[in-house]
Amino acid sequence: MIEVAGLRVVLPPSTVALDGVDLVIERGELVVVLGPSGAGKTTFLRSLNRLVEPTAGTIRVAGREVTGAGAAEVRDVRRHIGMVFQQFNLVRRASVIENVLAGRLGYAPTIPSVFGRFPRPDRELARACLDQVGLGHLADRRADTLSGGEQQRVAIARALAQRPEVVLADEPTASLDPALTSSIMDTLKAINAQGLTLVVSQHQLETALAYATRIVGFRRGRVAFDGPPGAVTPTVVRAIYGDQS
Repeated sequence: MIEVAGLRVVLPPSTVALDGVDLVIERGELVVVLGPSGAGKTTFLRSLNRLVEPTAGTIRVAGREVTGAGAAEVRDVRRHIGMVFQQFNLVRRASVIENVLAGRLGYAPTIPSVFGRFPRPDRELARACLDQVGLGHLADRRADTLSGGEQQRVAIARALAQRPEVVLADEPTASLDPALTSSIMDTLKAINAQGLTLVVSQHQLETALAYATRIVGFRRGRVAFDGPPGAVTPTVVRAIYGDQS
């Protein structure tokens, strides 16, 4: 479960990115955070694991306090929150399996992991995560030899290797050819079907309607809509996108 109350984020020098966000996301939901560019979607996701520092309000993820937590507590929280970035954030010269093993850095002994030495259970888990996203056969390939869609699936496998309770995906299809959107979203939906909570930001209304169990529409840093895809009417679309729709 994710619990957000009174979340406000002011980015330097004085940009109000989020203002008074209250949300509760239940375990097992696939929530798509929808809205135009600049609506606060990315800031919201990054606030959930303190990649962005909230100005006010409280956040709890899987029963753990995020806001107000010290450095050690934040590291512990992040072990349980997988993150999938728009730009993949892979080590391009490293192998696929090495990139996935990066998801185990929060658990592995520090010195051996620096030299790429991970316990056998971690390596077995990393391969299982690659199999889960359909890339087990590419484990030993260099990441920079893969297509964009394959690289994003490696990033998803890396997040899964953390054994997270929540996965955050920040516009995971925005850097891909539109034809690959379905394959990535299908992968995320399959993961969600196994009981994992997903929060995915998107700017494409059609994709949100096709995959979400719940849609949260942001506009100018505030929640403009919160409900099931079936409740998204033309009036709701205008409330989220204004004249951009």
